[in-house]
Amino acid sequence: MILIPVKNLSNAKQRLATVFDQGTRMALAHAMLDDVVQTVAEDGGDDVALVTSDRFAMDLADKHGFEIIRDEANRSETDAIEMATRVVEQRGIESTLVIPGDIPLIEATDIRVIYERAPTRGSVLVPSGDERGTNAALRRPAGLFPLRFGDDSFVPHLAAAKAAADPCVVLEIPRIALDIDTIEDLLELAHAPGQKSSQLLARDLISAMEHSLKPILAG
Repeated sequence: MILIPVKNLSNAKQRLATVFDQGTRMALAHAMLDDVVQTVAEDGGDDVALVTSDRFAMDLADKHGFEIIRDEANRSETDAIEMATRVVEQRGIESTLVIPGDIPLIEATDIRVIYERAPTRGSVLVPSGDERGTNAALRRPAGLFPLRFGDDSFVPHLAAAKAAADPCVVLEIPRIALDIDTIEDLLELAHAPGQKSSQLLARDLISAMEHSLKPILAG
């Protein structure tokens, strides 16, 4: 099962708070999640659940016929996935692929590569671009090792995977590697080929910033 953890999006992207107001950050988070969920729907290769209590995320899940595993606590992605993993284990589901809602460039082919490369028993890890975070994690069986998300999650995840004594495949997938936390990330999203909703919004935001800076630079 593919699990997409989504915290309350009204508080999304705090690192961009010095640049954009709350409404803009929420709109960006909505656009990115919409792109991710649309891609997962296009893949269609596995069951999908959004782990969330966010209204926008739940509406997206309903739109695509995906399950909602309610995360009433809304504490962290780590807590949400720990809870959801227990749920799927109780159902006898054999694997989980966890992906975040802020990797908007992901394509269905990227998801298929992860499943194709996954060992019969073991894991697949896809690091973020700086190789500090983890932007996709497949575990088979579903609770093979705990997932602990954060800025420096990749090395601990790799260590946990190796400690499980089962094969771990590390994949470098550029589209998955880009998560959006900084203005530099937003620029990369805007300049990447494509016409996804989040890219169109990113281009508008960058253009507006450049326009507002012109008088200052000219002075």
